[in-house]
Amino acid sequence: MGAAFFYHLTRNPLEVTLATLVEKSLGAGWRVEVRGRDDAQLKTLDAALWRRAGFLPHGIAGGAHDNAQPVLLTTGMGGNDATCIMCVGGADVTPDQISAADRVCILFDGHDSAGLEHARGQWKSLTDAGTEAQYWSEESGKWQMKAQHPKPEE
Repeated sequence: MGAAFFYHLTRNPLEVTLATLVEKSLGAGWRVEVRGRDDAQLKTLDAALWRRAGFLPHGIAGGAHDNAQPVLLTTGMGGNDATCIMCVGGADVTPDQISAADRVCILFDGHDSAGLEHARGQWKSLTDAGTEAQYWSEESGKWQMKAQHPKPEE
């Protein structure tokens, strides 16, 4: 059973944090779906992933080889049998999708009030549905877990 990991971005931009998490996910042997709501944002992330140092094999959904991509950027659902889903730009994920995945990461910009409110709503609806979740913040300069559901003593 998977869990949702919420990443509150306040220091590094989405492109940097996403690349780090994708690299770690590939290192764990997971196939990754980067799920967004905006084609323009996914194209920007695609370009950023190609520009970074180190090779991260990926593609944007709609190509002839979507199922062969270890990392697929999409506004839909899958196409590459991903076991790790990274939600960006307010993309939604259901409790059933989280349960079926090894991990789900929800990345949100702490400087965007609408994005912050959307993430809070996701946390509430997912944890109310019984989904395991962790909230991580980089506010102190390094990533720290600030909340967990269920709490360890529960």
